[in-house]
Amino acid sequence: MLNTDALAQLKGLKDQLEAQKEHTEATVKGTQNRYGFAVVDDGREIFLPPDEMLKVLPGDRVAICIRPATAPKGAKAKASKDTEGRTVADIERLIASPLDRFVGKIVNKGKAVFVEPDLPTLSRWLFIPPHARNGAKPGDHVECAVLRHPIQDGKPSAKVLQVIGAPGTAGLENRYCAARAGLAWTWPEKAAARLVEHAKKQTPLADTDRTDLTHLAFVSIDAVRTQDIDDALYAEVTTDGWVLYVAVADPTSYLGDLKDIREDLTARGTSVYFHGDMIAMLPEEISRDFCALAEDQLRPALVCKITVSDEGEVGNYEFIKASIRSRAKLSYAAVDRYVTGHNDELIAFSTPLEALVQAYRALRRRREANELVMEERREYRWHLDEQRQIESIEAFEKMASQHLVEECMVAANRCAAHFLAMADASGPFVVHGGFRKDRIAETKEFLSRHRPDLVDVPFETLAGYRQVLAALASAENALPLRGMVNRLLTRAELSTAPSEHMGMALQAYTNFTSPLRKAVDFLVHLQIKALLDQGSANHATDAYLQSAAGAISKSREASFTAERWLAGNYLNKLREDGKQRFTGNICHITSSGFTVRLRDNGLEGFVDLRKDPEKFSFDKWAASLTSTTRRFQLDQTVEVDFIESPEREGFVARFELAPDCGLKPPKVG
Repeated sequence: MLNTDALAQLKGLKDQLEAQKEHTEATVKGTQNRYGFAVVDDGREIFLPPDEMLKVLPGDRVAICIRPATAPKGAKAKASKDTEGRTVADIERLIASPLDRFVGKIVNKGKAVFVEPDLPTLSRWLFIPPHARNGAKPGDHVECAVLRHPIQDGKPSAKVLQVIGAPGTAGLENRYCAARAGLAWTWPEKAAARLVEHAKKQTPLADTDRTDLTHLAFVSIDAVRTQDIDDALYAEVTTDGWVLYVAVADPTSYLGDLKDIREDLTARGTSVYFHGDMIAMLPEEISRDFCALAEDQLRPALVCKITVSDEGEVGNYEFIKASIRSRAKLSYAAVDRYVTGHNDELIAFSTPLEALVQAYRALRRRREANELVMEERREYRWHLDEQRQIESIEAFEKMASQHLVEECMVAANRCAAHFLAMADASGPFVVHGGFRKDRIAETKEFLSRHRPDLVDVPFETLAGYRQVLAALASAENALPLRGMVNRLLTRAELSTAPSEHMGMALQAYTNFTSPLRKAVDFLVHLQIKALLDQGSANHATDAYLQSAAGAISKSREASFTAERWLAGNYLNKLREDGKQRFTGNICHITSSGFTVRLRDNGLEGFVDLRKDPEKFSFDKWAASLTSTTRRFQLDQTVEVDFIESPEREGFVARFELAPDCGLKPPKVG
C-alpha cells in the first residue's frame, strides 16, 4: 500500500502533467496518409495520430487537448512510433463540420458499398448503407453528402445524392467536374422562374429616355452556334476617321432592380464553357427570349458610341440607352473570308462591314504600336463524337474576324473604364500591377543578365513596362525572354478603384461587353446606367468582387479539369491505336521538371525529373534544367511518350522523355 507521501507525489506528478496540457480549438487538416494535423488559430500545426483522425473529417472545427512531446517507454515504445517525440493533439469534441456535399466514385469490398471521396485531404472510404445508395453501382461517379459523422466511434457513413454517371456516359467528365467544383448544372427551377416572371413585367423598349437606333445597320459576328449574343457592331466613315457603335445586350433593364440579383450573379460569376456543354450564368429564357441581340429582333441595348481617328486613337465616346435591331448574325468564318478578300458572299453588308474593317485595322495598328497586344499562338479546335469524347483535334490560326471583334470590344471596355473612373464610381475595374512588388530585385537581376540595356528603364511605369515587355518579346533575343519573365509578373485582379492595367499598357480597363455571360460586366452596366440616370454608382463592392472572383476561379478549375480528363482519354485512345510518341515544346519549367505542349494537338503533359537516375540542376535565370549529359530549356523541342493521365492527380498527363532526348552536344577536341 502506498503511504501518504507516495500518494502526494503521484498527485503532484498528475497535476504537473495536467498543467502541461493545453486546451484549445483547432481546424482539422487532412493528408494523403492516415494521420493529420490540428491547425490552431495561432498557426501551429499539431500532429493528429491515425486513431484520432478516424474521429474527424478534413475541415472540422474541434476542441483539442495538446499533449507535450514525451518519449514512450517499455512495451508501448514500438506501438507509439507515430507519436514518439511529437507534440500530439487529442480530439475532445466536435464544434462544427463544414464538409457537406462532395463527389467520388462507388467502390465495394465484399458486399459492403463505399464511396471513395474525391478530396485531396481525405484518403478513407465512407460506408454507404443500403437505404442511401440511390441506385448507385460500383464504378459510378456520384455526388454524396455525409450521413453520419465519425466523432462517436470513428465510423462515418454517406448517402448518394445523385448518380452523375457510369464510366462511358456521354458528358460525364463535364458534369462530374462541375459538381466537384460545387457548380450547379442548371438554375434551380423556382429561382429561374422568379427571374423570368420579373423580366416579363418590365417594358424597357417603352422607356422614354431610350434612344431609337434601329436605323443603324448593326450586325453581330459570332460562332455559328452562339445563341446568347451579347454584342452587335456598326461603323460609319467620317472625314477624319470613323464612328464606331458597340451595342451590348441590356439584361439590367429586365433584372437590374430585382432583389438579390447582384448576390445571385456574383455567386455564379460567369457562364462556364466546357467542350460540348455550357452552364449559363443567366437562365436561358432570359438570355434568349429577352436580351440576346438576335437577328431582326427589337432589343434594348447599352450602346458605346466611339470616335476613332485615322490613326486608330480612341477619342470622344458616349454611352446611350438605346433600342436596336440587328440586321444579321454573321459567322466568324464568313466575315473572315470577306476581310481577307476571299469571298463576296456578304456583299449586301459591304458598306457597314467595310467601315468596321477599316476601323478595326486602325485600332489594331495603334495598339500594336503604343500598347501591349496578347501574343499570338497556335490554337486548336476539338471535334467531339456522339459520346462527347475527342474524335480529332485541328490546329488553326486566329481569324482576322475574331481580331476585328476583339478590337471593338477592347475599345468599348476602355471607354467604360474611363467613364467609371472619371465619375469616381466604385468600379468594377480590371487591374494588373505588372512586375510583382516582392520580385523587384529579382526582376532587375534578370534584366541585368539578359538585357542590361533595360536595367534603368522605369518598369514600374506604364511606358517603362511596355518598353521592357516589348523588348523581351523581340525575336532577336537568343532566349525566350518573354516566356521566362512570366514568373515575375502579377495576375490581373478585380478592384473597386481604378488603376493601370500594365498587361495591356492602359491607364484603366474593365469588362463591359458580356453582361449575359459575366457578372462583372453586369455590374458595370448597373454602374453606367446609374450614372446616366444621375444616380449613385455604388453597385460594385469589394464583397461582390470577391464573390465573383471566387466563382470565376472555381469555374476555371472545373473547366480545366474536365479538359484534362478528356485529353487523357484521347491520348489513351491514340496509344491504343499505336500512337504514343509525340513532338512538343517545353512551355513551363520548374525545379521538378517541365510541361510539354504537343505540336500536333496542343495537349499538355508533365515530365517529372525528380525520379530520373541523373540529378538535374535548375537555373531559374536561364529557365533550364541541366544534368551531366542532358539539358532542357524553356521553348526547347523534345520527344516524349505518353504514359498515363491519373485521376488521383487531377488527370494531368504524364510524359516520359524519349531515349537520348535532350543530350548535350559532344565536346569538340
